[in-house]
Amino acid sequence: MCKYNPKTDLVFRKLFGSEDNKDLLLSFINAVLDREPRIKDLELKNPYNIADYLKGKMSILDIKAVDEKGVWYDIEMQLAEQGAYGKRALYYWSKVYSNQIQRAEDYRELRKTIGIHLLDFDYFADERYIRQVTLKDNETDQCYQELDYQELFFIEMSKFDKDLKEARTVLDRWITFLNKAYEYDENNIPAELREEREIEEAIKRLERMYFDEKEQEVYEAERKWVMDKKEEIRTAQERSLKEGERKKAIKVAREMLKDNESIEKIVRYTDLAREEVEELKNI
Repeated sequence: MCKYNPKTDLVFRKLFGSEDNKDLLLSFINAVLDREPRIKDLELKNPYNIADYLKGKMSILDIKAVDEKGVWYDIEMQLAEQGAYGKRALYYWSKVYSNQIQRAEDYRELRKTIGIHLLDFDYFADERYIRQVTLKDNETDQCYQELDYQELFFIEMSKFDKDLKEARTVLDRWITFLNKAYEYDENNIPAELREEREIEEAIKRLERMYFDEKEQEVYEAERKWVMDKKEEIRTAQERSLKEGERKKAIKVAREMLKDNESIEKIVRYTDLAREEVEELKNI
């Protein structure tokens, strides 16, 4: 099985953001866009190396690339839940778009910018695992060529629940790989994933991926941070649930007290302590 988690920032950047692996990134972007003509080539604007990665640790850790037609791509993996992620996505889209103009303020230099956001948590309310957001006319639902410079894709990996037989699109198979890489190695690649050469290669390259001492240290630190963050969220949710159950029990106890029910019955019915019920009675 693959020893590294491809959803971890460092691994994701090294696997998809390295010059040697541009074919994987190209396949993944084409799978997200799902349109013709397909992108044929990419130029990485921030190719992975550990020194640059560490320098950028306090800022955005995304992959930036430009295709042969000049379209920019900003790809980010986000594991920790963020309530304001939509604002973050728009903020970094705007930076990639506006930073295309360096010194001369020539708006003609601006090219379409597409943000692709892989989220390992539920952010939107419905059950779709992928959504595309563009600028449209509110009345006619029309897209204008004059304004066709912004496109955002959100992929909520935690909502993806298809098994291999149901994973019919290339994107389905890429998300299957990202979610279940720990189940595969180069001697155990399901036929459905072997149909996509780049996904088969991704499994092989991930299994053979080498980390030096510094990279291994960063990887372990990132894994710990993600695990700690998820535990914090789980604990907060559990605490919130218990608090909600307690408030409900107190409400029921008060109603029962109004009906002159015995303290023993209220304790038995609500699981509140006798002292709590007696205190409610005296209020």
